[in-house]
Amino acid sequence: MDETKIRVEHLTKKFGDLLVLDDISFSVKKGEFVCVVGPTGCGKTTFLNLLTRIYQPTQGELYIDGTPADPKIHNISFAFQEPSAMPWLNVEQNLQFGMKIKKIPEDERKRRVERILKLLGLEEFRKSYPRELSVSAEQRVIIGRAFSTYPDLLLMDEPYGQMDIKMRFYLEDEVLKLWKEFGSTVIFITHNIEEATYLAERVLILTNKPATIKENLEINLPHPRDVTSPEFIEIRRHITDAIKWW
Repeated sequence: MDETKIRVEHLTKKFGDLLVLDDISFSVKKGEFVCVVGPTGCGKTTFLNLLTRIYQPTQGELYIDGTPADPKIHNISFAFQEPSAMPWLNVEQNLQFGMKIKKIPEDERKRRVERILKLLGLEEFRKSYPRELSVSAEQRVIIGRAFSTYPDLLLMDEPYGQMDIKMRFYLEDEVLKLWKEFGSTVIFITHNIEEATYLAERVLILTNKPATIKENLEINLPHPRDVTSPEFIEIRRHITDAIKWW
């Protein structure tokens, strides 16, 4: 479990004269679940876009398994806040979409789809289309699709931002279930401190722009976590205080 999967070295991003990310370095172990939090507007989305290679860094590098990250070589999956299920594909077909792109053999695709349908309680919806699903069921499809390729790196950008609190906790438990089942390495961007405290093995707290890592906080509470426990409340308070930048 100590194997380094992701290594970020001196990641810096400027847009013209505007310095958004300033010399960020950290590593992520194989199978680790890391949340990234920080003040509104601090550059979390820019940070994610550098990890996905939508943007190229001004300086620095991101390595996966010791080589520069490249979506054409490495298996990088994404789950975003906006609904992104293909409306013309049913649930089974949506779950297979990324695997087909990765040219995973049909037998293996079917095996993984069955596993995900069962884990996420979607078996009765396998032939349903996104328009026929509830918002939470569609989001489960999106998350299942992201995990289905067994990614080297799974990047999640506030995937529950539109959900109410009850549904958010339900879906957070679903993503933990998949993470434990598949052993994926996850970087989860969120502005929700309770969510970060509930999910993460480690939280990276960014400063205000130009963003650096203010704190690298390990959370050693077992899952599922009790949000009313003194330990949980203390960690949540600590992160809240650390994010304050005024």
